[in-house]
Amino acid sequence: MKPLVILPTFNEVENIVEVLDRVREAVPEADVLVVDDGSPDGTADRAEQWAEANGGGLSVLRRAGKQGLGSAYRAGFARGLTQGYDALIEMDSDLSHDPAALPALISAVDSGADLAIGSRYVPGGSIPAWPKYREYLSRGGNRYASFLLGLQVRDATAGFRCYAASMLSQIDLDTITADGYGFQIEMAYAVANRGGRIVEVPIRFTDRIRGTSKMSGRIVFEALVLVTWWAVRDRLLRRGHRA
Repeated sequence: MKPLVILPTFNEVENIVEVLDRVREAVPEADVLVVDDGSPDGTADRAEQWAEANGGGLSVLRRAGKQGLGSAYRAGFARGLTQGYDALIEMDSDLSHDPAALPALISAVDSGADLAIGSRYVPGGSIPAWPKYREYLSRGGNRYASFLLGLQVRDATAGFRCYAASMLSQIDLDTITADGYGFQIEMAYAVANRGGRIVEVPIRFTDRIRGTSKMSGRIVFEALVLVTWWAVRDRLLRRGHRA
């Protein structure tokens, strides 16, 4: 397969070189696209310097200002599909996702999955550094989303995942409007609604060591509100129209 790893960045200059080194080590055949939202710390410049020193295989999409995670991935998907990649991978650039898991995600898609999710909540997955209250909140949010939307997925909010290009090309990315956790759920829902095969690959998730988290309570709240709306829209309103 021809894989593309998409790394959205905003002020990740402390992490970007190590991430790129480890991605290259794990999947030397993969190309990387850094989607940078105008990082004032020079993340995009550092990524381009890495490419020059390591023989290419990396491009940087520079965007004006912070436009959000969902927007960054949509831009990355659009470019990857245009350039003919077979597998498109979402991955955080803060080292919370271990690049060593990339071969397993790509292999799952190569074996017929339309979406392979790096999951914390299947056997073998773990979140060793999280306090229990945070894990319970995350598990509860995932169960809420899965129940309301009928998703057979334990970790729908996970942001480490690999899509088959053949499935992504069926999704109108302009209709995917959520950000953060909501974006991940909306994309999994879009794949499921098209009859796509979703598999979960166990991963070990660790919190960032360097830099500042971009997630917030607002993003979590947005995801819960959107999940509720999608369920009402698709399960209740459409059922009423059919009646």
